[in-house]
Amino acid sequence: MTDLGPVALAAVEDRGRPDVSFEFFPPKTDKAEERLWDAIRKLETLNPRFVSVTYGAGGSTRDRTHRTVKRIKDETTLTPAAHLTCVDASKAEVDAVVKDYWEAGIRHIVALRGDPAGGIDDKFVAHPEGYKNATELVKGIKAIGDFEVSVAAYPEVHPESPHMDHEIDVLKQKIDAGADRAITQFFFDAECFIQFHDRCRKAGIEIPIVPGVMLQPNFNGLKKMAGMCGAKIPEWYDTLYEGLDEDKDTRQLLAASIAAEFCATLQAEGFNEFHFYTLNRADLAYATCRVLGMKQQVQRRPMKEAAE
Repeated sequence: MTDLGPVALAAVEDRGRPDVSFEFFPPKTDKAEERLWDAIRKLETLNPRFVSVTYGAGGSTRDRTHRTVKRIKDETTLTPAAHLTCVDASKAEVDAVVKDYWEAGIRHIVALRGDPAGGIDDKFVAHPEGYKNATELVKGIKAIGDFEVSVAAYPEVHPESPHMDHEIDVLKQKIDAGADRAITQFFFDAECFIQFHDRCRKAGIEIPIVPGVMLQPNFNGLKKMAGMCGAKIPEWYDTLYEGLDEDKDTRQLLAASIAAEFCATLQAEGFNEFHFYTLNRADLAYATCRVLGMKQQVQRRPMKEAAE
């Protein structure tokens, strides 16, 4: 048994059903809308803890995020969480969005400072009448209603943080403001997360710290995303993906294999909660969850029931 790898061990050991969540982004086109809902419907059967919907840079997808979150609540069995940032908006504008979510029955918000409207390379400048950072945003949300609030954490340090001690101090401030859970930026080194988790616990941080898992089979796209947030990609990724720019099927298989081994390795270390960045696709997330021991638990809500 000890000769088995992490994926095989995940299949034979009873590690308990993991808690998972899935992240989606609001679609821009009818075709993208169809793909999103195909993904939501398939992953719904796994009965995740929640699903979240992102908020574009500068609040650029505010309305689409709002519509998608409400539709998930109304037409599925899922518990939706809405991303919310404080970029280019006054406190009054942000508070109005929060109150609207409360009135719609949404009780979970992922509170983020957000990237500048011009992109990650621009310097963040707070709105003169807005929340200055995620800590203030969390306080504002909690003052409006008893929301469950998730915040971001960075195992490899946020690009604007000078060092890890500062990173952990910022996370503690968000927790003191009322954060209930931290979800990490995606990363590729399991040991990096384990060390970060240990440092957080030694610093007195007790809330769940959930590893974020990126499911991106396009290696060029992955490198671009990693460069924007400072995530380090192991050198062996280049070797695996070399010459596969036009070979989508093989890239899919590699991405599924890497994600499964990555999650199974963390699960073997005692971590049994994962947040998947799905890119609005179900296939890689579903396969990885199967490796972790998850099987279909619920039936999709019939569309006619959603319309009643």
